[in-house]
Formats: sequence, structure tokens, C-alpha cells
Amino acid sequence: MIRSFLDAAAAATGGPQQIIMLVVWIVVLGAMFYFMLIRPQRKQQKQMDALVASLEVGDSVLTTSGFYGVIIDVMDEVIIVEFGNNKNCRIPMKKTAVVEVEKANGGAAKENKDSKESK
Repeated sequence: MIRSFLDAAAAATGGPQQIIMLVVWIVVLGAMFYFMLIRPQRKQQKQMDALVASLEVGDSVLTTSGFYGVIIDVMDEVIIVEFGNNKNCRIPMKKTAVVEVEKANGGAAKENKDSKESK
């Protein structure tokens, strides 16, 4: 069935050259999608995974909601962040809610610098 479709397409378009050109264009478009969409997304995901893995107690963080806080406790998928000077404002949140990290020793995290350079 596919063979008859290809034969009909070749006869209608002028030969096998047209089919080869169609295949070449599909490959070119697929490569463009990969290098423009898929590859950068994977790179960004690896940077985010490295950022989440580097979270430690005492780090200053910026969350996706725009709040700055200090990490009080780190668990498997959850961190507890203290916001402001009020010791009663401790909120558990997912690690993926962290956008930027400043390490407790005063230097910015390497992942943070890499993400700013890629923008």
C-alpha cells in the first residue's frame, strides 16, 4: 500500500527526485526543531537539576513567586524557607520553586551565573 502510494506520488510529481527532496526537507526541518527547541530545553533542564541538587541549609534563595528567603531545612523534594526576620514565617515548598541561589559563603552559585550568561 505504501509502495503504491509512493509510486503514485512519483508519477504525479515528476519522479523519484521529488520524493528525495521531500525527505531531505523533512530531515532539515527535524534537525532545525532539534537544535532550536529540544536541545536548549534539555540544557536548561540540566542547569535546573544542578541548581536543585546544590541546595543546602543556609543558602539564600529567590522563589518563583519573587520572595527572598533562607533555607532552614532540606528534604528529598521539599525545602523549608524562612522569609524575612520573623522566625514564625517558615514555609515548606518544592525545590523546583527556587529560581536563584546565593550560597551561604557569600558567593553566587555557579548554576546561577550560567543561567544569567545564557540569557
